[in-house]
Amino acid sequence: MLQAVKNQLKITLKTIKYGLMREMLNKTSFIMNIVFMILNNASFIIQWIVIYTLKEDVGGYTFNQVLLLWAIAASTYGFSHFIFKKSYYLSDIITNGKLDSFLVQPKNVLISVITTDVEVSALGDILYGYIVLVLSGLTITKFLLFTLFSITGAIIITDIAVLLGSLSFWFGKSDMIADTGSSLMTNFATYPDGIFKGISRILLLTIIPVGLTSYFPVWIMTKFDISLTFIIIVVTFLLTSFTFFVFYRGLRRYSSSNLMISKI
Repeated sequence: MLQAVKNQLKITLKTIKYGLMREMLNKTSFIMNIVFMILNNASFIIQWIVIYTLKEDVGGYTFNQVLLLWAIAASTYGFSHFIFKKSYYLSDIITNGKLDSFLVQPKNVLISVITTDVEVSALGDILYGYIVLVLSGLTITKFLLFTLFSITGAIIITDIAVLLGSLSFWFGKSDMIADTGSSLMTNFATYPDGIFKGISRILLLTIIPVGLTSYFPVWIMTKFDISLTFIIIVVTFLLTSFTFFVFYRGLRRYSSSNLMISKI
């Protein structure tokens, strides 16, 4: 079991490495994609600077907490889209019968599919997240927690993308549903949860797990809570297990298109 996990990890890291090497063939494009993504993200902080010149807090968040919120949202998005890029195209892969070549390989099908390509601009999101973390006041504890929650958050939003994409096994093309779900996760993650009230707030802390990816991590980094940290880790594990279950259950219904494309 452990050997199988180790082998799969090696294969995944090599796939990501080769994907990155392909993108780096054009160094100018590679660097510009990263730089412009950092600049694009930075432009949104300006609006918060203006808002906080007028108010002391927004939704119970100080300016430093909003910086943390943007940092964790960007880094989470970056890790997910860089490592698991294809999870956001899963519906298309399923409906167009592009799983064929993955099914004949001695590797985990789901992991192989979603890590088969990388999104270079997402590196800009990751770097931006850590830059903003430094601006918000860096400590070793905050750095370690930030990295942990960036990884758990990336896994969670990837799980959501895979779950919604996997609906295509049962209902045909579900790319619009998957795109909407991913957009909701990303958009709400950059706003303080205190501005949401009633049902919308409950949804963001439960069904739409933005609380697990952004709000709870900011609370923990502001005032450490070991029990809340444990909850995030456990829920991440359970959600990922459920995601694998749903995908492989749906895979039984998969219809080949006889489209064979070699994957290295």
